[in-house]
Amino acid sequence: MPHRAPGSPGLSRKPFLTGKPIKYYRPTGSPQIKQLIDEGFQAFNAGRLNEACQIFAEKMLAPDNETTIGLTVAGALTPAGLGGCVIELMDRGLVDFVISTGANLYHDLHYALNFTLRRGSPFLNDVELYEEGVIRIYDVLFPATVLLETDAYIRDFLVRSGLNGPIPTSELHYRLGLDLLEKFPGCEEHSVLARAAKVGVPIYTSSPGDSSIGMNVAYHELMNGSGLMIDPNRDVNEVCAMVLAGKQNGCVILGGGSPKNFYLQAQPTLWEVYSIPKGGNDYFIQITTDQVVWGGLSGATPAEAVSWGKVNPGVLPDTVVAYVDSTIAFPLFCEYALASTNARRPRKELVHKRDALVAELLAEARAARDKRDAGGAE
Repeated sequence: MPHRAPGSPGLSRKPFLTGKPIKYYRPTGSPQIKQLIDEGFQAFNAGRLNEACQIFAEKMLAPDNETTIGLTVAGALTPAGLGGCVIELMDRGLVDFVISTGANLYHDLHYALNFTLRRGSPFLNDVELYEEGVIRIYDVLFPATVLLETDAYIRDFLVRSGLNGPIPTSELHYRLGLDLLEKFPGCEEHSVLARAAKVGVPIYTSSPGDSSIGMNVAYHELMNGSGLMIDPNRDVNEVCAMVLAGKQNGCVILGGGSPKNFYLQAQPTLWEVYSIPKGGNDYFIQITTDQVVWGGLSGATPAEAVSWGKVNPGVLPDTVVAYVDSTIAFPLFCEYALASTNARRPRKELVHKRDALVAELLAEARAARDKRDAGGAE
């Protein structure tokens, strides 16, 4: 078959895009779901999800517990409509920063730009989809033109933004979110990037070149001679600085992958590289379908993470891994959290404090280096 771009004239004319639109689901705090989890999820992985919900709602969100909470997101969760859960957690101050795959943020842009993704089937003929210009993400379907028009928006934004030189992904996503707010009023109701910019939640991507956003940044450099560069060093230091500043630290990990490790490496960076004995996470919640025996759990279990200094040795009762599909467990988890008495916290708005926090990290790192050098000179 000669190659041609998706959407070129083909033979099939099947109505693939007739399923219901996939909308961002916004949890409201269902007391029925809380009752189900409290009373019905009693053992096996239902029991582990019960533990995760209780650790988050009763401990991490307790009024006297000033935990800095990071959310990591891997897997195609925004195409599945779960961006609304992230929006609700950010809006209520229940997560303080986010580390996501670039793909989730790229597909979030479709919702901001008012494109429609639809429910479909994972058992369709992909050759026919290709001929008809329909993109499939498992059972999520949308026209290939959505990709092209989203790409065009990103490239136009990069030109208009005037961004030049090295910047962290947090700055790229913040500026992108501000642009969405300006050009598409109200889109913060159905865009993670726009809502994050509005409420001051920094969003990081651990592999910025591994997504269509990164692909368009590369285009901007090659075709426009732009000096814009993503600076991963700044990302590493900003996340370390936020963890260092936290009175307590905790994470909610959806899936695993690079976002999980990027968050959990903050403590080893502090003690191993900067000689700052911060200690590990006080809370650790992971929702995943992977298993440790295959070596692909992306940082393994909380118990193993203790040996790296990623989890405090004394807090294993406040760690849990629920082996459940995130598209099932995360909406339930959010409903439970919103139904608790601690369903709102003052937002830290860390996106506006990044420079100050990195300056504090630098000061502590220099002091630790001077102390280390003085000790070696004796």
